[in-house]
Amino acid sequence: MPTATDLVTDLPADFEVFGQAVATSLADLLGGASGYILAKNSATDMDFVWIANDQGDITGITATSPLTGGGSSGAVTVGIQDGTTAQKGAVQLENSTSSTSTTTAAVPASVKSAYDLAAAAQPKASTYSAKTASYTFVSGDEYNIFSMNNAATQQFNIPTDATFNFAVGTEINVFWITGAGQPTIGAVTPGTTTVISTGATSATPKLRVANSGATCKKLAANSWIIFGDIS
Repeated sequence: MPTATDLVTDLPADFEVFGQAVATSLADLLGGASGYILAKNSATDMDFVWIANDQGDITGITATSPLTGGGSSGAVTVGIQDGTTAQKGAVQLENSTSSTSTTTAAVPASVKSAYDLAAAAQPKASTYSAKTASYTFVSGDEYNIFSMNNAATQQFNIPTDATFNFAVGTEINVFWITGAGQPTIGAVTPGTTTVISTGATSATPKLRVANSGATCKKLAANSWIIFGDIS
């Protein structure tokens, strides 16, 4: 800058130095492209940078339920309220079939589990199958009914869990329809599968007379009880 003691002849050089200083300090104002805006690049004085104008034209945010926050100036924040039975909002997902929460939502896995439990509790439709020789129960025989008709004694056989792992609570019904052979009920492998009953031989009860029936019910792993018209 010129000073009070500078000669007139010194002014051009002084203004050149001044101009160079101004150009240096305002160098960041140079450049940019159409539509760009100037933004601070750091906390340093006169440190700017040209940026694309991506700030949009939003002048305010109005939040309505279930959103919270909003505003038209300063730092605007937006959130979401917790959902309850009384208001809309965000909820926590939960994989449970026993929860009593009113602020969480079930996931498909827990809905499927609840469905399976309900389906298992429904009365089961049964089909009838007539047998004329010893028969071993297989998967799919649950809740069905089987008859036996043979001139000689034949047996309804209960397999081990390793062969067919029936669900605990499974029931299979049998009856003696006709024929001289008195049907029995027992385990394929007595040393593995336990069968109990009120029959004369607990592990292999007999159907008492023609047209008598009994139910085979699974109590636990490899454990069954036979009850009905047996001897």
